[in-house]
Order: sequence, then C-alpha cells, then structure tokens
Amino acid sequence: MPTTTNGRPDATVAVLGATGCVGRSVCDELLRSGHRVLAVARRPAPHTNASAFAALDVAAAAPGELAALLDRHRVGSVVNATGGWGTTAHEMRYAHIELLERLVDGCAATSRRLRVVQMGSIHEYGPVPEGVLIDERHQPGPLTPYGLTKRTGSEHLLEQTRAGRVDGVVLRAVNVCGPHTTTASFLGAVVARLRALGPGEPLALDVADARRDFVDVRDLARAAVAALHAPAVGLAVNIGRGEAVPMRDLVEALFDVAGVDPATVRLEPAEVTSKGGGWTCADIRLAARTLGWRPRVPLRDSIRAMWEAAAGTTSLEVS
Repeated sequence: MPTTTNGRPDATVAVLGATGCVGRSVCDELLRSGHRVLAVARRPAPHTNASAFAALDVAAAAPGELAALLDRHRVGSVVNATGGWGTTAHEMRYAHIELLERLVDGCAATSRRLRVVQMGSIHEYGPVPEGVLIDERHQPGPLTPYGLTKRTGSEHLLEQTRAGRVDGVVLRAVNVCGPHTTTASFLGAVVARLRALGPGEPLALDVADARRDFVDVRDLARAAVAALHAPAVGLAVNIGRGEAVPMRDLVEALFDVAGVDPATVRLEPAEVTSKGGGWTCADIRLAARTLGWRPRVPLRDSIRAMWEAAAGTTSLEVS
C-alpha cells in the first residue's frame, strides 16, 4: 500500500468537499490504501472518515490561510471533490471557478509543489450526438452554465500546471451512482421517493428517453487515488464505464432491488432536461493507460448499494 505522496514519506492528502458523496468515498479509499487524510469542508459531518478535519470554505479563504493549513498538516496532494450542481450562475461560478482560483493560489503558496486532482465532469465537453464516444480530444460544443463553469475551472488548473505552479490532473467523471448518492441527482431523488413510499402506495415517475454513462462512486474514488501517483500531470482524463445505459433500465433495476411491485409504478415519458443532454458515453482508454484504472463495480451492484445505503442516511451533497 502506498504510504507516500508526492515523494514525501510524511505527506498527507487533503480532500476538499470531504463530506459530500464523492469526497467521503475518496476519504474512505485513501484511508483503506494507507494514506493520512485531512478532510476539509465548510461544516463537519458525523460520517466523515479522516485522520483530521478542518472547517474551511476554500472559495472564500485567502490563499495564505489555505497555504498555512496545508503546510501545518504536511499536505503533499489535494483532491478537490467540492461543488455540486448549483442552481444559479453565481453559485456555479463560486463553486467551480473562484474556488479553483483560490485553491491554486493557496497550493502555490505552500512550501512545496503539490499534486492537485480535480474532480471534473463529462459535461465539460457539452452535449454530443447520440452514438458519439467522448474522448479527451473532443472539442466542446454549446455548454450549459454548469458545464461552462466546470470546464473553466478545470482549464485554469491545467493552465497553472503548464505555468509550473502546481501538478494538476483533471478527472472528467460521468454521472455517479452507488452508496450515498446525492438526492440532487435523478437516481438519488428516485431512491428518496421510493424510501418515502408507504406499503402498496402508487408512484408516478417521469423518465426521459436518454442514455447515459454511470460510474460507481467507489470506482471514481479509486481513480482519484490512482491520479495522485500516476504520471498524468497536466492531463484531463475521462472516468466512466464506457457504456450508455437507458435511464429506464436503471430505474427498473432500482425498482427490482428495492422490491417495488411493478403494478404500483407508472413511468411517464419526459423531455430531456439534463445539464449534459440525452447521451453520454465516455472513452476510458486513456484512464487505463495513464492511471492503470478500469471500473470494477457492476451497475446492478452499484444500484443495490445506493438503495441499501439510503436506509439510514439522507445523502444531501455537502461540501
């Protein structure tokens, strides 16, 4: 198991957004693989698993404040799992651009050059026509405010990497499923609605005719840990399963693992309103080559874990 980060035997990995769905899985995977972890979030949460915790809003912190925190804990690498969908342009700019600018400035002000792994999004490429396998060379089309701000933040990190200030890597992840998936996502919201149903109570659900790539959050966490050590500096790397699954199939799989009587459910067609369009399918060959990473968790197992984890938790995305 690796016990060093960035060549330092005493280095710790800081996880920003450690209390959210992705951040908590990254913390768990880092600890499992022998790393020390500094969890950073605006507020503590009882489920946070880390060696130490620091309450900090990185987007509002002065670079010197962040640098002092990272130096004090001997941080050698940072995983940025902050953010979320956001509902306004201001929220998305704050979470996806201003935070990255502050993060880079803070990391560059430390006593050493840090590896920074940015949890990006497949939506940074913009919507693509059905059937297109999205690779890292794909030029973005028209972007939603979410995709535009995520891409701007990612590009800033890569530009600052080329300038020699940090060692940045961007992981452009597809939709996430698995344990503790945020209720801000479609599948997370369906799980919450199913958990709230009484016995035999009917459910009407709008499901778009869309096909999307999904990856288990634990597989995404493994990719983040791999990116801490892999020779992938200055790259954007896609993380997904490499297959586009009909949303209706995913919903029906969720009904199955939840033991829902099909007679009590009515699925209604709906327009595609996703921030990434009706089709996503990531080319993940670069991840295999540069990170030595491939997805391991089957989708059905991921959906089952999502359902079971929701039994005793409310999985709101917090960072």
